[in-house]
Amino acid sequence: MILIHGGRDHCRNWDWVAEQLRDDYHIIAPDLRGHGDSQWMVGGAYNHIDYVYDIAQLLHQKEMRDITVIGHSLGGSISLLYTALYPDWVKKLVVIEGMGPPPSMLKERMKQTMDERLHNWIADLRKLSGRQVRRYATLDEAVQRMQEENPHLSQAQAFHLTVHGSNQNEDGTYSWKFDNYVRSFPPSGIAFEETAKLYGRITSPTLLIRGLESWASDPVADGRTERFNCDLEVEAFADAGHWVQHDQLDGFVARVRQFLAD
Repeated sequence: MILIHGGRDHCRNWDWVAEQLRDDYHIIAPDLRGHGDSQWMVGGAYNHIDYVYDIAQLLHQKEMRDITVIGHSLGGSISLLYTALYPDWVKKLVVIEGMGPPPSMLKERMKQTMDERLHNWIADLRKLSGRQVRRYATLDEAVQRMQEENPHLSQAQAFHLTVHGSNQNEDGTYSWKFDNYVRSFPPSGIAFEETAKLYGRITSPTLLIRGLESWASDPVADGRTERFNCDLEVEAFADAGHWVQHDQLDGFVARVRQFLAD
């Protein structure tokens, strides 16, 4: 089993899930490039397909087949594209809010011409190049920021995620491990429409999960599930936002176990 985290997160996000599934699976949870303890890119460009290559190369070198893949957010998007490219390698796929922005948002974005998108991206990178890394005076202050980002987190969860997601600077302050440039996605690469077409190549049973308190739209209601030709299940969790695996851990694990056992 491979667990792929989301943007600005790190592999230790999966510790609670891995703890409950480790007796049944050999689990690998990598840090994506620019995240956690992985190296940062020189030049500040993080293209979606680069992440997919990293996962493809990792699994190729490990000679792992019949893989169960679970991905969250950016990691879910990577999981979908990897499975579309290598359908024979994936046994089952679980994706937590990994289909990207709602179609309405994408429609607005696509109204921009390519030169407008490229200019906006360059301007965005320039802003990020001048952005100072946030320094928190104490670890508790960083933990508080983590809980502000996701109020569903318990104090213990927020502390765990912060300890493993931050570094202590020489002056004693704390900063997040991820590269600020991961906030920006290049406007080049595979078009959204082409990516959606690739979903039709997925053959493994797939479970799509979302939180009812999240910004993510319903993939059934907005038509995105129509692209799939595989056995597809969709589950929405109440009292959960974007991080369903944190907000409803027990329910999430139970649902995943049920899906994997079928």
